[in-house]
Amino acid sequence: MNIHAIREQFPILHQEVNGHPLVYLDSAASSQKPRSVIDAVKRYYELDHANVHRGVHTLGSRATDAYEGAREKVAQFLNASSPEEIVFTRGTTTALNLVASSYARAVCGEGDEIVISKMEHHANLIPWQQVAKATGAALKFFPMGEDGTITLEDAERTITPNTKVVSLTHVSNVLGVVNPVKEIAAIAHRNGAVMVVDGAQSVPHMTVDVRDIDADFYTFSGHKMCGPTGIGALYGKKSLLNGMEPIEFGGEMIDFVDLYDATWKEAPYRFEGGTPMIAGAVGLGAAIDFLKDIGMDNIDRHVKQLSAYAYDKLSALEGLRIYGPGRDRAGLITFNLEDVHPHDVATVLDSKGIAIRAGHHCCQPLMRLLNVSATARASFYIYNTEDEIDLLADALLQTKEFFGHAIG
Repeated sequence: MNIHAIREQFPILHQEVNGHPLVYLDSAASSQKPRSVIDAVKRYYELDHANVHRGVHTLGSRATDAYEGAREKVAQFLNASSPEEIVFTRGTTTALNLVASSYARAVCGEGDEIVISKMEHHANLIPWQQVAKATGAALKFFPMGEDGTITLEDAERTITPNTKVVSLTHVSNVLGVVNPVKEIAAIAHRNGAVMVVDGAQSVPHMTVDVRDIDADFYTFSGHKMCGPTGIGALYGKKSLLNGMEPIEFGGEMIDFVDLYDATWKEAPYRFEGGTPMIAGAVGLGAAIDFLKDIGMDNIDRHVKQLSAYAYDKLSALEGLRIYGPGRDRAGLITFNLEDVHPHDVATVLDSKGIAIRAGHHCCQPLMRLLNVSATARASFYIYNTEDEIDLLADALLQTKEFFGHAIG
């Protein structure tokens, strides 16, 4: 990978923040956008915009072709069986809520179980809490090791014939843990449960093959993978999607309507009522093209190398604690600096042009499990370099010295 050439394609990176060159280390929250994605969205609005699936005029046909072409790109990117298994959503949160509200509420009841983990983002926790409250199903959690990992032995013990749904993040947005979702899916299926995977932190960084994983549902967000905000997708096995009821009703998702009743289109259209995120889908398709040109294996390798380099660099700083596993981790480092609140750490780093995340990362139960109120997080992507990690380490050392002096 030619990192310099890749960085040149991201206009936002070529600026100063607080008098320093921008060092953007917050891609786990949202990645930056290459010129090709920005231009694709701009070109759509300038030349091709119309509503989809409705008009027979030229612009309507162009817009529909662009929208459905993006669906085909997503299906190929995930190795889905067909584009009909891809539902466009606002992102991972909407997709998980769709599965919880439409599928899980229909199949769960008293005595049933929903199994998740304590490392989940709130988007993969709260919907299942609501399903449990509404249906009487029990919410269960995988045991986690001290480094946040889940063993297959514990998964075997936790998933039972009473389990109806297993929902698990592929990659933790706090711990950097890469969960064995393929093996856990097999355990779930042996017990008659479906496997839901939150792929928000995995799809941007690694090759994801939903058929190899044998996920029943898989979700992701476009804005974390160089695409626009407000667009993402739910992959679902076609037989499951067509057995689910819509949760939004209106135009375009219907087959037949009379005054007192209506019927629905086949999936995915039954879940895409109203005017969809057409420009977002166009931008997502352009982002997929951009990532495929670089190569997902190249991206995976580069990000893991940066993560290992950062782990070694930050581990050498006295008084800095890193959370999660050691070497076998995804492209982020979550940490705390002794006696310094993570918000203060982030503020000092921002004064030096370095952007990191500080807070509970939408994982409050995990924060309590770690016995902290918040953490700092540096996350890496295709445009980051080892030089930027060196700048981060130097800035953290200066932060430590400053607050040590201030406290003293």
